[in-house]
Amino acid sequence: MKKNKKKKKNRKKRKSNKKLKVDCISTDRQGKGIIKINKKKVSVPNLIEGEKALVEVRKKRNYTTARVKNIEKKSKDRIVPKCPHFHQCGGCHLQHMKYEAQAKFKEKIVKELLGKYGKINEIITMDKPYDYRNKIHSTLSRGKGGEIVSGIYQQYSHKVVAIDRCIIQDPRADRIIKSIRKLMKSFKLRPYDEDSKKGFLRHILVKTGYLSGEIMVALVVSSKIFPSKKKFIKALLKKHPEITTIVMNINNRKTSVVLGKVEKVLYGKGFIEDTLCGCIFQISLKSFYQVNPVQTEKLYNKAIDMAKLDTNDVVLDAYCGIGTISLILSDKVKKVIGVELNQDAVKDAIKNAKRNKIKNVRFYQSDAGKFMVRMANRKEQVDTVFMDPPRSGSTEKFLHSIVKLNPKKVIYISCNPVTQERDLKYLTKHGYKVKEIQPVDMFPHTYHVETVVLIEKK
Repeated sequence: MKKNKKKKKNRKKRKSNKKLKVDCISTDRQGKGIIKINKKKVSVPNLIEGEKALVEVRKKRNYTTARVKNIEKKSKDRIVPKCPHFHQCGGCHLQHMKYEAQAKFKEKIVKELLGKYGKINEIITMDKPYDYRNKIHSTLSRGKGGEIVSGIYQQYSHKVVAIDRCIIQDPRADRIIKSIRKLMKSFKLRPYDEDSKKGFLRHILVKTGYLSGEIMVALVVSSKIFPSKKKFIKALLKKHPEITTIVMNINNRKTSVVLGKVEKVLYGKGFIEDTLCGCIFQISLKSFYQVNPVQTEKLYNKAIDMAKLDTNDVVLDAYCGIGTISLILSDKVKKVIGVELNQDAVKDAIKNAKRNKIKNVRFYQSDAGKFMVRMANRKEQVDTVFMDPPRSGSTEKFLHSIVKLNPKKVIYISCNPVTQERDLKYLTKHGYKVKEIQPVDMFPHTYHVETVVLIEKK
């Protein structure tokens, strides 16, 4: 009886959904097409500016949604997505657009947000915009037939979309994850179930070295008891001798947070190394390292070129992480000060400095804003500050500390031009001027865009 009632409800809902022919008048910041329904703007996925389409409109209490049923007049920029999972997984947003159109869309977003501060340089694009991600996270689940599946969560849900091959990920990682699924079946290891809180293997993370070729596999498990652990590892290495280290991360918390606090190295040294802009970096499981090494080199080289550094300069690298920017620019200046709140990242940064035999860089575990205020109070001079904050941007307190420290230049690297625009507003009101703005396509096929901005004292 309950099932029949549900079916009737769904039929009623479908009948109440209207189908309309619409024109796409623009594109929002997430790459969705904008249409107008009763003079109100509605964002629609998989729709490009200038297209005509038949859409299904759903009215909810406080808002209206729409989805494409048929494209009646296609844009010249439309292509068939290369990935069969494009309409389900939500990991990529722009695969239905030609890559050149994706670049123009990202340039447009940056111009809308930052254009008031000056001319926007042409976006730096990627020559081969596929297979670029060097960090892969796959979630385990059961499919409809009870088989073990791996993939990523469908957009706005916790339903796993089963994916064997992701076109923006390193293909080596996809092959390893597929093998792990098969071994799980052989070794009778169950995927973790979020609802029942039962099962063993929760997630698989794979990190790959672009130039080194080194590969780390991390198995995120719900218990420290790993049945037939040695045999499982032996079988995995037999299938994939290219794996250089395997780490077990224990996450027994009832949470959606991926990694737990406890780690155990099952094979190899517990980290991988890779080379970026001529420096070697040690990458552990929890290290932050840019996911697109090809574009990261272009990004960092452009940021350093913008700064026009001098051999007598003192540079402060706020949010320095494992020391990537600090070490890469160290041979161009007198001294680099790297500041990072995360203690593990600071330890990695110190190791990386020793690994590269770099002696003019010092790393400090501290809140970067408070650190700069202390420097200013001691009347210490810094010529340039490099900052690369998270997507949420900086804080007014941090920006105030930059103004107090009073460097000649600030190089602001951002993965979110929305929060960067907010922060630039503060800095330009407090004695600074934007001199150059450079967008970089770090994440092809997604709506995300990286920007580097040069800010100088007025």
